[in-house]
Amino acid sequence: MERLSVAQIIANIKAERPFHAVAEDYSFTLKIDDYVPYVCGAVHDGHQFRDELWEHCLHTEYERWFEEDPETKNMVISHPIIIAGCDSRFEYDLNRAPEVAIYDDAWGKQLWRQPLAPVMKQRSLDKHNSFYQVVHALIQQLEKKHKSVVVYDMHSYNWKRWDREVPVINLGTKNIDNDRFGAHVESWRASLAELDLPGVAVTTSKINDTFFGNGYFLKYITQNFDNTLVLATEYKKIYCDELKQIIFPEVVHAIEEQMRDRVKAHATAFYNEFSR
Repeated sequence: MERLSVAQIIANIKAERPFHAVAEDYSFTLKIDDYVPYVCGAVHDGHQFRDELWEHCLHTEYERWFEEDPETKNMVISHPIIIAGCDSRFEYDLNRAPEVAIYDDAWGKQLWRQPLAPVMKQRSLDKHNSFYQVVHALIQQLEKKHKSVVVYDMHSYNWKRWDREVPVINLGTKNIDNDRFGAHVESWRASLAELDLPGVAVTTSKINDTFFGNGYFLKYITQNFDNTLVLATEYKKIYCDELKQIIFPEVVHAIEEQMRDRVKAHATAFYNEFSR
């Protein structure tokens, strides 16, 4: 892995050079082994929280972890193109537009002891902006090369706060072109429903049951690129004990292992239809 500036990362993308990099400010990573027509993203995988914010934050380290999406990068770690956030969404949320990316409160609790200074906010927003410069360059290059692209937008959610049965996997599709891509949304849902996961009797997979695909990562790509489908894929946190902060590595491994062929097969079917 190399430490590269945004300009260097974008230059590599435009030259279609394989590389594995962390951003110069350590805010995100990007691995490109091959310029295939699909991308795996994990924007909420990060847990870093820069030290100048510690004394200002009212939320504990555990409260931050609870709302993040740990292990979502590892669920797709074997795929050729992976972009993932390193910073906690409590510093700035990559799945929100810049003007609302820095929380005032989070899940009903005030986040900061006092409002952050503008310079502190700007440091975070600069990282948000850098991430999307790279996302734009990446999808632009892949569409140029392949005509169409699929982005597997990986997330997780806390199920114990729900007072009803919720699906193991939820796809959020409210902000994509369902008339055009609906068959490939359904094929992805059906494929995920076949996963065999430790400790899970039935892998339920539903569309717009708990979340609706309203994230900025999906919206940004969808609004800027006509031929890219973003599949917001939310896993119920069956891979950890969300109350005790314990990860179940055997479940993460099972997801990753079974996602290897399923992602590739789904992306290939999409490419075969839309890249003619």
